[in-house]
Amino acid sequence: MSDIVSDAPAAYQPPRGRHLFEPHRLALMAIFAVLIFCVVWFMRWDWLPKYQGRLIAGVGQTLLMLFSTAIVGFLLAVPIGLVQVAGPRPLAWLAKIFCTLIRGTPLLLQLWLLYYGLGSLFAQYPEIRSSFLWPYLRQAWPYGFTALMLSFAAYEGEVMRGAFAGVPKGELEAARAFGMSRFTAFRRVWLPRAVHRALPTLNGETVLQLKSTPLVATITVIDVYAVISKVRQDTYLTYEPLLLLALIYLCLTGVLVTAFRMFENRIPTRGA
Repeated sequence: MSDIVSDAPAAYQPPRGRHLFEPHRLALMAIFAVLIFCVVWFMRWDWLPKYQGRLIAGVGQTLLMLFSTAIVGFLLAVPIGLVQVAGPRPLAWLAKIFCTLIRGTPLLLQLWLLYYGLGSLFAQYPEIRSSFLWPYLRQAWPYGFTALMLSFAAYEGEVMRGAFAGVPKGELEAARAFGMSRFTAFRRVWLPRAVHRALPTLNGETVLQLKSTPLVATITVIDVYAVISKVRQDTYLTYEPLLLLALIYLCLTGVLVTAFRMFENRIPTRGA
């Protein structure tokens, strides 16, 4: 009996988490603290109170552009990915062409084509200039929103295509055997499982979308990057505004990554 017990495999013990106050981590934190002290003490920050309001408004514009384009783009990416897997074939080909064109051309080029091309074309028609849409079409943010939204939809559409295709067919067959209609099976099984599989990539695409928002400053949208550019022009400073801009984007990225990880941890089938 003792031999049988001794031959039994030991119970699995998860690895211990690494302690925060390990020597190399303490050294890195000390170096980081020294760098922060040098940046605060030896560089000029007297301009910050003057531009504080503009910076806050610029961060708000950046977040508005990020979340609006990501939400609308994801809602567009779901059918783009779905038709490539389930058809019909003509829509699948259109979705593939759309994703290929958007992913194969630079975002800055798409932005300029919309703003300088389509925007200039609209201005040539008196019917459009006299319509209720002209006060919006004459501004830059609709073209920036459209370019960022289409870019996110194309990239995330390919992600959703792989996510839809990766859901096991047995789960869908079980849903149909349980008596669910096609739409109910899609809503309760196929779509949630696909979104769950796409969450890690969606996290990365959202971070990349945040880093793409400074491009809208090239068409006169006043985001945080445009405010920092104005600070550099007014104060003739180089490093201080850019370091502040890097810190802002670093903080926003950290918040996004943390929020996505918390959301993933709340999903009970994370290991599926």
